[in-house]
Amino acid sequence: MKEPGLDGRHDKDGAISKKHGNTLVGTLRKIYGKGFAAGYPDATQLSEVLPQLNETSLSQLRRDHDTGHLGHKIDHASK
Repeated sequence: MKEPGLDGRHDKDGAISKKHGNTLVGTLRKIYGKGFAAGYPDATQLSEVLPQLNETSLSQLRRDHDTGHLGHKIDHASK
């Protein structure tokens, strides 16, 4: 099942959104750089922007989520 609005790209069964959807874009920019979710304020939650992410930002999230590193990176960036 694909997350609606991802135009063929997907968040496997919504797993990223369910697990990390409340993570702020500003936190993710500490991990992936200023260009992550470009055009959205730092205080926006990932769940709000996930369907509109460009392929680069989405690929970064998927890679880290699939390898089990996303949670650790978010925890480290939040400190």
